[in-house]
Amino acid sequence: MKALGIDVGSLTIKVAVLSSNDLLSFTVTPSGDDLELSAKAALAKALGQPELNLDNNLYLVSTGIGGKLLKFSRQQKAITTCLARGVHFLFPSARTAIDIGAETCNVIRVNERGRINDWVNHDKCAAGTGVFLQKMAKIMRMPLEEMSELSFHANSRPEITSTCAVFAESEVISHVHRDPPTPKEEIVAGIYSSVVSRIMTLCKRIGIEKDVAVVGGVALNRGLVNTLEKEIGFKVLVPDAPQIAASLGAAVIARDNMGNGADK
Repeated sequence: MKALGIDVGSLTIKVAVLSSNDLLSFTVTPSGDDLELSAKAALAKALGQPELNLDNNLYLVSTGIGGKLLKFSRQQKAITTCLARGVHFLFPSARTAIDIGAETCNVIRVNERGRINDWVNHDKCAAGTGVFLQKMAKIMRMPLEEMSELSFHANSRPEITSTCAVFAESEVISHVHRDPPTPKEEIVAGIYSSVVSRIMTLCKRIGIEKDVAVVGGVALNRGLVNTLEKEIGFKVLVPDAPQIAASLGAAVIARDNMGNGADK
């Protein structure tokens, strides 16, 4: 039997397929206008099926903002619960998980069993999330990958102090157009420092305990992770596919449910 987890997000849909303790496959696909159709297509792709067929040998648990929309899933779980289980599967030593997604940021304290001890999130403003970084890349007129690499060459960084994403954009624009303009690498370093300051505010609310794992799509940004590590003061753990942490956790819950023979 296979255990499936799906995380239906605002920008992407992530699917993980487990068999016992092995991750068999995963997919990360764009979220379409119809989340249910997009979810079915993502599941079929992860299973290698031309069309989705959820037979009796499959157990699906869903999560994310669109998780409750999937009537064909066996169970829906909170994103934080799935993140904790997914991070524990990837890094059993992790006691703090920082999830930086498209529109939200979660910081979770995880115990030795992969359950939540405490958590806090930020979802009231785009600042500190992937959407904010995408807007900054557009202002800087460069891809996110170029921004990431450029940040390593900065010798200083301007302060971007606004807690509102709109005002922070205005600060960045002022640096771009001043005479002489602030060097691009320094602006990028300032952008990353601004994002990290918001993450650290969350971390301080519940405390940081080693090991620290960083997941979510923004964890693919080396420059931001490097800035975060400098602020925390030590290296963090980043999986090869950090986007799938929540869907992987959902699959772990599905696997455990199958093993127990009942929903939990």
